[in-house]
Amino acid sequence: MYADPATIRRILTELGDTWAVVGLSANQDRAAYGVARVLQRYGKRIVPVHPKAETVHGERGYPSLDAVPFKIDVVDVFVNSALAGPVADQAAAAGAEAVWFQLGVVDEAAYHRTRESGLHMVMDRCPAIEIPALG
Repeated sequence: MYADPATIRRILTELGDTWAVVGLSANQDRAAYGVARVLQRYGKRIVPVHPKAETVHGERGYPSLDAVPFKIDVVDVFVNSALAGPVADQAAAAGAEAVWFQLGVVDEAAYHRTRESGLHMVMDRCPAIEIPALG
């Protein structure tokens, strides 16, 4: 239910190529760093969103979603489950078309709120695993 294959395909191939990666910093040891690199390899523009607002993989960072001055298509969430719900709400408020909660990030209430807001959503999956599998 939270990782419907048709929704995964739609988010990765149809909804736009600007991905805000919430929790992405210049720390190369964090999963977000490698996943963002894979997204770039597949033609996605990554937008680092982290309180430090660091430039990562050549892309300027922003301290929050509401500080990003252009449209975000997908919000990829690398924060722990307790913090993920508010990020999903911010994604809806920012006009994103989809929210993607990374592996291990689960918030069923946020999933339902996000879907009710009309956004596509995937939870507990990794786009760096899913995008190469599309073929």
